[in-house]
Amino acid sequence: MTTQPTWRYLVQLSRFAGRYSAAHASLWGVMNLSALLPGLIAQRFFDALTGEAAVTGGTSGLIVLLVALALGQAALWLVAGYVEIVFRFLISALLRRNLLSGLLRRPGALPLPFGIGETINRFRDDVDVAEDYLDWTDEIIGQGIVAVLALGILLATDAVITLVVFLPLIVVVAVAQRANATIGRYREASSQAASAVSGSIGDMLTGVETLRAAGAEDRAIARLARLNQERQALTVRDRMATQLLDAVTNNLTGIGTSLIMLLAASRLGAGSLSVGDFVLFVSFLSHVTGFTSAFGQYLVRVRQATVAFGRLQTLMDGAPVHALAAPAALHLRGRLPDGHSPAPPRAAPLRRLTVSGLTYRYPGSENGIVGVELELVAGTLTVVTGRIGAGKTTLLRAILGLLPAQAGEIRWNGTVLDDPATYLGPPRAAYTPQSPRLFTDTVRGNILLGLAAEPHLMERSVRAATLDRDVATFPHGLDSPVGTRGVTLSGGQVQRTAVARMLARDADLMLIDDVSSALDPETERTLWDRLRARPGTTFLAVSNRHAALARADRIVLMEDGRVRATGTLAEL
Repeated sequence: MTTQPTWRYLVQLSRFAGRYSAAHASLWGVMNLSALLPGLIAQRFFDALTGEAAVTGGTSGLIVLLVALALGQAALWLVAGYVEIVFRFLISALLRRNLLSGLLRRPGALPLPFGIGETINRFRDDVDVAEDYLDWTDEIIGQGIVAVLALGILLATDAVITLVVFLPLIVVVAVAQRANATIGRYREASSQAASAVSGSIGDMLTGVETLRAAGAEDRAIARLARLNQERQALTVRDRMATQLLDAVTNNLTGIGTSLIMLLAASRLGAGSLSVGDFVLFVSFLSHVTGFTSAFGQYLVRVRQATVAFGRLQTLMDGAPVHALAAPAALHLRGRLPDGHSPAPPRAAPLRRLTVSGLTYRYPGSENGIVGVELELVAGTLTVVTGRIGAGKTTLLRAILGLLPAQAGEIRWNGTVLDDPATYLGPPRAAYTPQSPRLFTDTVRGNILLGLAAEPHLMERSVRAATLDRDVATFPHGLDSPVGTRGVTLSGGQVQRTAVARMLARDADLMLIDDVSSALDPETERTLWDRLRARPGTTFLAVSNRHAALARADRIVLMEDGRVRATGTLAEL
């Protein structure tokens, strides 16, 4: 996995957030700076009470100043809080947008790098960790500046006591650095365990029918319980390590504070420190020690963010390292885009599609296709056949660019397609996969998927897919819900709904992968007759069924990823 230093992500995201990042850091810096003023006012107040200093306006004026300061801080809190919310949202929204964009750019037939559950876990939890890291970075800088100013004022008041302040800071940094690697390992293990639980739940929900058929419900639940126990133990270990480091940091800071207070009290008794100076020490000391504690916690956050960015980068499989935090439009103001990509211009009608030397092998395997030569003539039906594992489905996916070809080329009317995945989409080409996916919508919604199709095209597509008789029996016709992922439809109805979806794209080239396997013989014959009756449409189909082979203009026989023979059914 290729990644980049954590600080580079910080710079990229801060630049993207722009004025919100600057405003966030500035406002919280001003907030921290304003926290020094009450200590200075209190110093003057007590020195005025003891007669060690004269104050213009008297003690009443100082009280009024404190009240005004409190009101100003309250207003500043509101503004800073709003900016922080927007700032954090910008960071998380950009990361999630780029993650989704990276996944959508992957060839469509390649599986996700991880299961659905773990992918969602990374989208949610790891992005939150990265967001926290940027928030902490902005605020720790302001706290550091305030701590330095407070130290300067304390040094001017009493240098010896102030130097003692550095002792807890040195110990805290040493402890945090020592624990850095351990914190990273614990966070990685905890995140992986949480992802395993999410993935198991996702698998169970999508595989209910399979689990019931195999009588494996109890074993699936037992496995989930085991994974959850492992997650619980690893999460407790991760949290314990983090909390232990926080406790050590806070206690070291407390011990240092006590020593400093004892020294200050002794100097107060000796008369070398005024009451106002003592009050100033008490007030400013909290800023210095607070920064010491926060800095220790920040070092932990940095390590956790390093783990989180690494896990997010693995989802960007193959993308440049800077793509994860690359700037992009989020459309947070004004009207949202309509979500419809402009349809590509219709190319010259397909006359001939030529495939030369097309090769794709699955990673770590010899399976795939090698050197496939194929030619499709406009208006014909070509059927690819062969045994299971011969490479039939892989061939269709490689032609469409759903799998990245490792060699060979595809020509449309003699023109080489540099990017088949982009070019071979509607209205040039349409595709029905071997296992079509329906969505929780109506029949119409599943066919159109947002397409603004003319009524006559919809009616023609439904009829050509031999779905018209089924639709007539549905309670609400095309507007009948199909249930979750088409659960209310039969296997054959799901296949034919997917075929109607393909036909509604009215493409020149249509690729079909074994879509009649769940049909009865009569319906299957009718389907292929109606498909063949479409004038000018070129079909490339995968099938071992006689109904398709008998109607093919040309049959391509594949074996072990290679074309072994071509011809008509009679010839072969």
